[in-house]
Amino acid sequence: MVQILITSDCDRPVLVLCDSPGSPAEWMLMELQGEVVSRQNIGLAGGQMGDLHYTKEGIPVLLIGHHILYGKVVKLEKPFAVLVKHSGLPEGTEDDMETGEEKPTSYQVSALIKRKIIFKTRPKPIITNVPKKV
Repeated sequence: MVQILITSDCDRPVLVLCDSPGSPAEWMLMELQGEVVSRQNIGLAGGQMGDLHYTKEGIPVLLIGHHILYGKVVKLEKPFAVLVKHSGLPEGTEDDMETGEEKPTSYQVSALIKRKIIFKTRPKPIITNVPKKV
């Protein structure tokens, strides 16, 4: 049987949720219906897709270009953990390379995902300064 070591930033087992300052960050998933395509036909990785705001009532509002989407925040049935893999191969230091010892592969929890924002409706166009017919 292979054992995989999983640690969190707060150095406690993952099953025990910790609220200390060193605890993993909490992320949120964002679920959109349809497809988001840039005008320049370039990838969206590393770029800004839009602006996320919240109303006074806590309703998420996503602004993408000249469109607005209203969503809601829901709790996930099963939370996700974002893991960072630490390979068991030598790091490249002279001591590690000379001994050739491999450390076991381990994973570190960098974030937990417990909630997601769902945007179910179609985007609505933002129209301002509509000219009046004379």
